[in-house]
Amino acid sequence: MKDYEVIFREFLKEKNLKLTRPRKIILGEVFKNNEHFNVDSLYDQIRKNHKDVSRATIYRTMPLLIESGLLKQSLRCQSKDHYEHIHGDFSHIHFLCVKCGKIFEVENKEIEKKMTKLADAIGFKIKDFNIGAKGICQECQKKLIVS
Repeated sequence: MKDYEVIFREFLKEKNLKLTRPRKIILGEVFKNNEHFNVDSLYDQIRKNHKDVSRATIYRTMPLLIESGLLKQSLRCQSKDHYEHIHGDFSHIHFLCVKCGKIFEVENKEIEKKMTKLADAIGFKIKDFNIGAKGICQECQKKLIVS
């Protein structure tokens, strides 16, 4: 059993819920993703092998995954919430292209250190941070120049 599955199973147990087959499938597919995803893309990914998992079940499972600390809503792009699994992951900055919707991640230890220093000054313990910037990626900038 994967460590994220143990964490989720324990979380559900505390809530008097079970790790049902559909929840287990959703959890497994979430952790196959190394990219940001939205519910629609996750649904499409799951439906390739599991026709019995509904979109509604995915929507009901997402808040549980977030509350368990395994997943976070990282940003909203093109009217859709995008998620990423965070178990065993580093804190990073998101750059979102407003033209094509592509998301770029950049790790930045200096910002992480600065955030920690600011938090320490007020006695705050950071568990996670989410910093993002919206703009236009290099590819879309090239398209704008050519047009």
